[in-house]
Amino acid sequence: MVFLHHLMAVLDDWDPRVIDGIAGHRRVIAFDNRGVGASGGSVPDTVEEMGRDAIAFIRAMGLQQVDLLGFSLGGGVAQMVVLQAPELIRRMVLAGTGPRGGGGIKEINKVVVKAYAKSALTLKDAKTFLFFPRDAEGKRAAKDYLARLKERTHNRDKKISLQARRAQVKAIRVAGLDQPDDLSVITQPVFVANGDHDLMVASSNSTDMARRIPNARLRIYPNSGHGGVFQHHRQFVSEVVGFLDA
Repeated sequence: MVFLHHLMAVLDDWDPRVIDGIAGHRRVIAFDNRGVGASGGSVPDTVEEMGRDAIAFIRAMGLQQVDLLGFSLGGGVAQMVVLQAPELIRRMVLAGTGPRGGGGIKEINKVVVKAYAKSALTLKDAKTFLFFPRDAEGKRAAKDYLARLKERTHNRDKKISLQARRAQVKAIRVAGLDQPDDLSVITQPVFVANGDHDLMVASSNSTDMARRIPNARLRIYPNSGHGGVFQHHRQFVSEVVGFLDA
């Protein structure tokens, strides 16, 4: 299973409970796409080109068919992979993400700037505000998640560059303004998951996406946001493994 990660993320931003949980049942390959983290080159500013880079990586690995797990921006890239090279994909998980042209996705700049302003004022990681609700349960989930990200201490990845940040934000904004893709052509089984109050990609986009993909199932986790699959990692991992084995 190939993992495609989120906006401004490098390998160390994957929740170990999700990676390790799924790796207990499948071979997991997580990688930095072009220009991200320790990978060379420059990050492209369209999700189509990010998808082409991911396809090139999968083929360079000598893999003829894979499952995909795309979170947030990674979910947008995963859609480009399956639309451009459907023969490569067996099953797909789309988490905390939405379709091209989805409502509110074009406002990503405002959402990110606001969260980083709060981060600077409070000296807290911006993901605290972007991924989790600001109630007691959400604050606990954010604290636990950020602690898990620090568990791996050796061979840490390089931080995301300014060029990568700008290109990724532009790619998301452009995708939000674009015409929708015809998702009815995706014939692979797809598991769509999100929290019920996603500030970055409105949860309604997940519902819309699942409705438009013929062989999709939808799971919305309660009292959670963009990082709902991390807040509810036990349920998510169990459901992903069941989905892959179905």
